[in-house]
Amino acid sequence: MDAPPEVFKGQLDRFNGVTIDSSKEFASEEIFPEKLEKSLQYWKEQKRRAIWFSVKTEHSSWVPHLTKAGFEFHHAKHGVVVLYRWLPEEEYENIPVYAHTMLGVGGLVVNENNEVLVVCERFSLIPNSWKLPGGYAEPHENIIDAAIREVREETGIECEFNTVISLRHSHGGIFGCSDIYCVVALSPKSSDLRRCEREIAKLEWMPISEYLEHPNVHETNRHFVRCYLDYKDRGIRFTCEMGKHQVLKKEYCLYYMKPLHKDQEALTQPKTS
Repeated sequence: MDAPPEVFKGQLDRFNGVTIDSSKEFASEEIFPEKLEKSLQYWKEQKRRAIWFSVKTEHSSWVPHLTKAGFEFHHAKHGVVVLYRWLPEEEYENIPVYAHTMLGVGGLVVNENNEVLVVCERFSLIPNSWKLPGGYAEPHENIIDAAIREVREETGIECEFNTVISLRHSHGGIFGCSDIYCVVALSPKSSDLRRCEREIAKLEWMPISEYLEHPNVHETNRHFVRCYLDYKDRGIRFTCEMGKHQVLKKEYCLYYMKPLHKDQEALTQPKTS
C-alpha cells in the first residue's frame, strides 16, 4: 500500500525497515517536524521496524528534529549523516553496527637480486625505521590492487601479485577503529625508484639478509619476510581468484592456500579490478 501524501514515502527494505533520503524527499524545516510526527505514527501502524534517515549536508537542519524525536546517529560519511530509530517495543534493537575496522596493506616487493623494497616514512611512528611501503585501502578497492597502488605511489615501482603473506589484527587504532593490516608479496616489473616526497623520507632496495638483521626494522616486519621465504621454500602460495555471488551477482575475491610445483614460477597478478 502506498504511503499517504502527508508522510515520507521512503524505501522499504527486506527487513521491513524504511530509508528516507533527504535529497529525494526534501521537506523544509518549517514543515519537517509535523511530517516526521505523522510519518512515525504511520510507520508504527504499518509495524515497520528500523527507520533510517540519510541526511545530506545541505539538509542538516533536519538533524535536531530527528534527535528530538528519538533518532540516534548511526554513521557519517563525506556529505551525509545517517540516523535511525528502532520502532518495535516488543523486539530488541537489531541494528547492525557500522564499519568498525580499517584495512591497511603492505607491499613486500622482492627483486631478482633477493633485495626487498623498503621505505622510511617522514612521519614514522618509530623514527628512522625501515618498513614496507603501504597504506590504507580506498573504498571499493581490493586488497591486491591497494597494495600495488600504494607501492607505486610511494616508490614509483610497478608490480604484479605474487602471494598474500600475512594478516595482523589489532584494536584501538585510528578513529578508535580496529585495524587489519594485510601484507602482500609483489614481484617488481620495474626497478628505478621514484620517492614520494610528501610521505617518504628515504627508500632503497635492501638485501633480505641485511633487512632481517637491521636494528631499525620492527620484529613484525622481519616476521613477514621470514614467512615469504618459508612459503617460497615450501612451494606454497596464498592465492586469489575472482568469484561472483550467485544471488547478489556481486564479484568477490576468494583467497586460499595453493601448492605450487617446484618448477612453477610465481603466478602473476589476478584480474581484480
